[in-house]
This record gives sequence, C-alpha cells and structure tokens, in this order.
Amino acid sequence: MVLRAKAMEELAPTEPFKRPAWPGNAAAMSKCKVCKAPAIIDLPRHNANFCGEHLQQLCRRQVEKAIKDFRMLEPGERVLVAVSGGKDSLAVWDLLVDLGYQADGVYIGLGIGEYSDESGGYAQRFADERGLTLHTIDLRDEYGYDVPTAAKATRRVPCSACGTSKRHLFDRAAHDGGYAVVATGHNLDDEAAVLFGNTLRWDIDYLARQLPVLPGDEHFPRKVKPLVRLTEREMAAWCIVRGIDYQVEECPMAAGNRHLGYKETLNAVEARSPGSKASFYLNFLDNMAPILAESRQTVVEGLGLCERCGAPTTAGGSTGPGGSTEGGAPRVCAFCRIVEKSAAHEPVPVELVTTQRNGRRR
Repeated sequence: MVLRAKAMEELAPTEPFKRPAWPGNAAAMSKCKVCKAPAIIDLPRHNANFCGEHLQQLCRRQVEKAIKDFRMLEPGERVLVAVSGGKDSLAVWDLLVDLGYQADGVYIGLGIGEYSDESGGYAQRFADERGLTLHTIDLRDEYGYDVPTAAKATRRVPCSACGTSKRHLFDRAAHDGGYAVVATGHNLDDEAAVLFGNTLRWDIDYLARQLPVLPGDEHFPRKVKPLVRLTEREMAAWCIVRGIDYQVEECPMAAGNRHLGYKETLNAVEARSPGSKASFYLNFLDNMAPILAESRQTVVEGLGLCERCGAPTTAGGSTGPGGSTEGGAPRVCAFCRIVEKSAAHEPVPVELVTTQRNGRRR
C-alpha cells in the first residue's frame, strides 16, 4: 500500500523492532513502476511508485550517483559516519556498508536528558546487530559540559553549541582514528532548507560552503553527504524496509528552530510542484556554487590553528596557521571557547532550557 507523507511522519518504530503496517487501504493500491508488484511508496517527484525491493534499488543508485558525481569517496578509504540514532544517519551508514565501503560510526552523547539516552541506544543496537564498530564520546564525561549547560553558559541557542561541538568532535575522532572521510546523514530536505535560509539572508560565506563535499587536509578530514539526492521520506521508507529501528522524536532543544520552518515552507512548494526541492538545490550546485568558489577559497586561506587544541579555525583573523593574532591575542577556536565557559558552569537541566525557550515563543 502507498505510503503517504503524513503517515510516514507518524510511523514510530517499536521495541524490539516490528515492521509497521503500511498505511492506506485496498482502494489505494498501486503497482511498482518496475515490476508491477504492489507498491509501498509513491514518489511524486519521480512520477512513480515502488515496491520495497525497487525502492532499495533506487536509494542505492542515488547514493552511488552522488558519490561518483561529487567524487566523495575513493576505493579503500576508511569512512567515519556521524551517527545520531535517527533515520538519516543510520540509513547512510547502512547504505555505505551495503555498497561495500569500510564504514564505522561515531556517536556523541550530548546530555539532552532521556532523548540522548534513547538516541544512543538506537545507535548502539544498530551497530551491535550488524557487527559494526561504533565509537562513542560523552560531552559531560570527557569535556565537563552538555548542550543544555552550554546554551545557558554561552547565552546562545542550543543548536549553536550543539553544532559547534559535534563538528569539532567528529573531525577530532576522524583525525585520531585515521579516517580519511566523515560522512553525515544530511539529506535533500536538509540541504534545500539550509540553502533556502542562507538565500533569504544572502549569506555568501555560508552559501559558498554549502557543498556535498568539503575537502580535507592534514588537519581535518574530508566531509561528505551521500544522501543529498534522497529525501527524508525516502530514508524513512528505507529504514522500514531494511528493519532499522531509529529515534523518531525530534530533539527537544530544536523546538522553534528556523530550519524546521524552512522545511515546512519547502514541503508546501513541493506538494504543489513535485521535484522543486531537488531542482532548487541541485541547480544551485550546478550554476551558483562555481561562482562562489572565490569566496570559498578566501575562507580557506583565512584558517589558522587553535592554540589550545590545534584544530583549524577562522578565529583571530588570517595571520597564518599556528600563530597568534596580529594584536597578540591567542587564537582560540569556537569549541575551546564553549568548553571554557560551559565546563565552569553549574549543570543545567534540559527542562529549564526548553521551558525558557517555549516561554519566549509564546
């Protein structure tokens, strides 16, 4: 039976995993475009319906095309997958292993109450059931803070501290573990929403860096997004067909995030004009990204090395790697500044941060 978008959002994995019944009814039966068997999902942007087997075939081909077209991975490279316990990160890990890549995972415990505990459990069970390697990092145990505390200590939205921490620690884990590449589960919906927000603000620096591949060097790994040609709904269907149990709840810290609003706006456009998100994002890569190459190079040339942890950073101007700024102040990356402020702060319960954010929205 055909999966509808709203039904996909409501599908919640059970514990242990049991495949949910496909929403719909006998009157809504349709046939797979490829084999004419009963379809399980309709994909308006492809003007097609697919059974479970041919949905998997479509997803594999889209990931293979992204890897080839954007030169994401080379044969024999060790890949570290940034895992959250959600559908997209587990799906990209599953796809890369399915396609023959040597891929391990890394999970960061962010200290977001029960949400983090549950998410880590999904990631660990996925790895254990498939005999895969999962590295784990705990912010509170290893760096003395968590995301709710960092949000309070830095007086910034939780997503800012969370994103900065994850980017730094994924890079560090890859560097220390000898991985050439970090792969993330960013999908087409994610990339189109970020592009939409950056375009509304005409944020040239962010637009210049919004690529499916960011080159690495001796200080940090290459970063790749193999799911940029696939949607959230397709990844949810992949997980169901493949028997992957995942965290279905949104992060409580993300309530009110503009990114979610941008997704809703683009979903409305997509419903009226299927394929709009793919055209918006992929045409940006073809037509605008090359024009922004000079801005991208300027950012790269401005990178120095943090004097505390040795990570690349734009902090302190462009005096060159490893040195202090022209005024003599130390060059300190955003992550080290978060650690400095947050580790000295009293722990903050997640409920306090979410309550305050909900109060401000009202």
